[in-house]
Parts: sequence; C-alpha cells; structure tokens
Amino acid sequence: MFTDEYFMKMALQEAEAAFEKDEVPVGCIIVSSNRVIARSHNLTETLNDVTAHAEMQAITSAANFLGGKYLQNCTIYITLEPCVMCAGALNWSQISKVVIGARDEQRGFINKNLTLHPKTEVVTGILANECSQIVLDFFRSKR
Repeated sequence: MFTDEYFMKMALQEAEAAFEKDEVPVGCIIVSSNRVIARSHNLTETLNDVTAHAEMQAITSAANFLGGKYLQNCTIYITLEPCVMCAGALNWSQISKVVIGARDEQRGFINKNLTLHPKTEVVTGILANECSQIVLDFFRSKR
C-alpha cells in the first residue's frame, strides 16, 4: 500500500497547489515510518524569496517536527529533480532516501555531478510523466 507511487501522488497534489498559486508546480512530502511529517510546494513568488523551493520548506518543517536537524530514516518525494541549492540542503540533512519524479536536465543536481550524503539512496522516474506534464503545462500557459 505505501509505495513510492503512493507518496509521489501526494507530492503531485502539492505541485497542483503550487500551480493554482501561479508558482512553478513543484511539490514534495517527507515521510518517516510511512507517516507524512512534512509537505510543501514552491513558494518563491508568494514569499518573494528565491530560496523558498518546495524542498527547502519541507526540510525545515520536517526538522521542526522531529526536533533535530537530521532527517535520517526519512524519505523525500519530490516531483522535480532538486536544484543545486536543494541538493546541498538535502546533503546536509543526511536524509536517507530521495525519490524524484521528473528529471530536470538543465537545472537539476544530477547533471551537475553533485552527490548527496553517501548513505542517501536516490530513486528517479517515479510517476515521471505526470510530474513532468504539470511543469510543461505551467510553462505552456505562460507563453
């Protein structure tokens, strides 16, 4: 029941919330022991803050929930591959697993040859079509 696809669908709901706020539709959730402990979406326009990416918001929320800065034994489900800034934050958080929906060939951390914490597992391509489609639809609507 609690599969990567199950949780990625929740992250997609967050991306849809971002879309409705005219934010780039990226959403994420953080899970610990099959329980969602944080959820967020991009808020860069709403907060007028270039660092208000979905991952940054969720990392802060999860750390507050757990009462500590490390997210060991946690998994983040993110609809779009994290950028360099977010990958750095994920590295410092020592999160155990990162599950990515769609790759971001231009701005994502993977093509920049960056790595996360040595113990962090990375999984890509979970609901990739759905995750990339919402971003494509958003930017198509801007043209």
